[in-house]
Amino acid sequence: MTNLLYNKSSYIKDFSATVLSCETLGAEKYAVVLDRTAFFPEQGGQGCDTGTLGGVHVTDVQIRDGVVIHTTDAPLTVGDTVDGVIHWEKRFDRMQNHTGEHIVSGILHEKYGYDNVGFHLGDEVMTLDTSGELTREQLIVVELTANRAVYENVPVVVTYPEADELAGMEYRAKLELTEDVRIVTIPGWDVCACCAPHVAHTGEVGCIRIIGAVRWKGGMRLTLVCGERAVADAYLRTQELSRISEALSAKPEETYDAFCRVQNTVSEQKSEIIRLRRALLEYQLAGVRETAGNLCLFLDDADNDTLRAALNACVTKCGGICGVFTGNDADGYRFVIGAQNLPLRARAKEITAALNGRGGGSDQMISGTVKASQDEIRAYFGNTVF
Repeated sequence: MTNLLYNKSSYIKDFSATVLSCETLGAEKYAVVLDRTAFFPEQGGQGCDTGTLGGVHVTDVQIRDGVVIHTTDAPLTVGDTVDGVIHWEKRFDRMQNHTGEHIVSGILHEKYGYDNVGFHLGDEVMTLDTSGELTREQLIVVELTANRAVYENVPVVVTYPEADELAGMEYRAKLELTEDVRIVTIPGWDVCACCAPHVAHTGEVGCIRIIGAVRWKGGMRLTLVCGERAVADAYLRTQELSRISEALSAKPEETYDAFCRVQNTVSEQKSEIIRLRRALLEYQLAGVRETAGNLCLFLDDADNDTLRAALNACVTKCGGICGVFTGNDADGYRFVIGAQNLPLRARAKEITAALNGRGGGSDQMISGTVKASQDEIRAYFGNTVF
């Protein structure tokens, strides 16, 4: 068993320990076991600490049957005493966020009776899965209440209750626990079984923000940031809001109204463009002459509905097949091809192969894409009898 120094204090940044074993894992990877360690191993939804041991880098830490295994990028000598140094900024960031999660989970449980059924503390954000759904208004209440717990700066207390005391306690836990249970208590806010390092007082969490919420497996998945992460997130969002408000020539607090005005203008312009395109299409189609052979028509930037409308208007003007295309020589063309009296389905492969394309459909109409130039397409329609 490894002596777990992080259980005695979350604030141990460096320590000394004896190397009990060192085994090769692969190229520049070694499994090191110490008699004691301050490195927190990956567990409970939280990643491991990183840092150095005897000057070599610790890249991963796992725990198996009470033994903590440190993965290093160079070997250490068995029996030597080595100095360990925790990557403190990463550790404290996780302490801030994990304590913030406890506060939010405690509030969710107390106010709404919801359980935390999933938790992951990543390097950028933290997610918390609830057993029930929350409204936007409820999420605002949770966030405001959680930050009140931060302002109160109450102590975060770690205890190891005896079995009889534990049996009479009310605390949050995902598993049935009976012995060596580590209880993290935030007086007035939460009591939870937890193995991870936490801050000593809630004020050290700094700030708690819920930046995302989506429905998830009958409940919700909340995305949270605490401490410096919350400050960084607020800064980025403020910067983006400033850029948008400048682009809209509006005050930040009036950005949404300005956006709605722009959106309405764009919608009106789109409607006008559609009207003009339809007028142009009618003009183009009016100039199409009847022929006993094939018809080939090219339209600029047409959507599928426009292609079909043009085909329906022109297919009766030809005795062969009518093809309507949109696109360009560099990127290729989308098409619809129709005929009144020809079984197109059987000829689809022949047509698309001749134009280096693909597509299919019914006897009345086929559609797809081709990688041929406009001249090549016109030549094929002009020289082919169907």
